[in-house]
Amino acid sequence: MANNNPGAPQTVMHTAEAPNPIADPAPLGLAGFGTTTLMLSFINAGIIAASGTGAVLGMAAAYGGTAQFAAGMWAFKRGNTFAATAFSSFGAFWWSYYLIVVVFAKGLGTAAGPVLGLYLFTWGVFTLYMFVASLHGTRAVQVVFFLLFITFFLLALGAWGWGGGGGSGFTHIGGYVGIVTAIAALYTSFADVLNATARRVILPTN
Repeated sequence: MANNNPGAPQTVMHTAEAPNPIADPAPLGLAGFGTTTLMLSFINAGIIAASGTGAVLGMAAAYGGTAQFAAGMWAFKRGNTFAATAFSSFGAFWWSYYLIVVVFAKGLGTAAGPVLGLYLFTWGVFTLYMFVASLHGTRAVQVVFFLLFITFFLLALGAWGWGGGGGSGFTHIGGYVGIVTAIAALYTSFADVLNATARRVILPTN
């Protein structure tokens, strides 16, 4: 993930790296993100009823939130600014999603649509500038962040009620794009694990 020479340019989530006493946390972070996103996106797409959100909340708290945040902390230890920022932030995103649904949603009242749209739009902005930063890394990571910022913006439009049907059209489209995003993240996680275990590149990420 990061070059151990402080004076050398930093790389972004790659698989070919020098031995390090701390294992690469990127596959864990990508897996936590990908699996939780996949579950939520099936609901956003309308493939599974919204009553299934409870299962997503369990994943959000344990895997998407906690495991991914831990991956971010390990990325800080390895000196990888990009991975540390991405995984820590999206780990916190899943915690915030859990808190909004479980604790705060009932108190939002008529402000629910506008403020949730703003919440999703804000995460879209963060993801967009992380996508720009990812252009210095592997193609696989670029694809994940490109699809993710589109997903957030589509879901924001849906929360704001754009496109008719109370915004359900944009929400469903965002759900399908989210599914593709999750698949891209899981592929990247699998490639990183496989390549690191085999000690050679089997699945490409560039």
